Amino acid sequence: MQEEVSRMRLFALNRSRVCPLLGLLLFSVVISACSMQKSGSKVDSLDARTETSGQAGSRHSGRDLLPLTVDYLTPLDKITNPEVYVYKEKRRLYVIQSNVLVRDYPIGLGFNPRGDKQTQGDGKTPEGNFIICVKNPMSRFIKSLGINYPDKRRAERALFAGLITPPEFREIVAALERTLLPPANTELGGQIFIHAGGAHKDWTNGCIALYNRDMDELFRVAGVGTPVAIRP
Repeated sequence: MQEEVSRMRLFALNRSRVCPLLGLLLFSVVISACSMQKSGSKVDSLDARTETSGQAGSRHSGRDLLPLTVDYLTPLDKITNPEVYVYKEKRRLYVIQSNVLVRDYPIGLGFNPRGDKQTQGDGKTPEGNFIICVKNPMSRFIKSLGINYPDKRRAERALFAGLITPPEFREIVAALERTLLPPANTELGGQIFIHAGGAHKDWTNGCIALYNRDMDELFRVAGVGTPVAIRP
């Protein structure tokens, strides 16, 4: 009888030691599982949202060029085929060539920057895929690059909504087909430029403003036909 009691005490002692060990093991398994679920977090680089609207400047469509390598020391004369990406929320303009980020500039936007441009005078910088359609070395804001806003899709939508007339629509389309700056005297507005003057705040009427020296560089590498993707 005494031997049986001793065995029961030994079993209880071993059980009290094993239970905490089992609990600790189960806790470790749960923590490992949670850690595995959090793996693969995205690096905060260029936003990888896809744009497939088919607008002018469609070299951007379906890809926002991730992953990228970075080489800010690329000489300007080696940047011969750039693509421009504007990220409004980040207030940054990126110049990319062959999946290499070669320049990164701070920017200022329209005085009412949140959201896509809708009408003339709303103070918003438009969003979408565009191209540079004019270079002005004698701009009111030193140097400027005009983009082809409004595009055909916006003009069609405005025509069907009664915001612009058929003659205004034809005038916009004719300018787009000739890679000219579209007229700005409609309800859609226009005259959207990337220009100098300072990136210290959102102060333009819808344009994208750079510091003067940054604009000097961008003006050298960008030309008529250079794609410009403007993202929220």
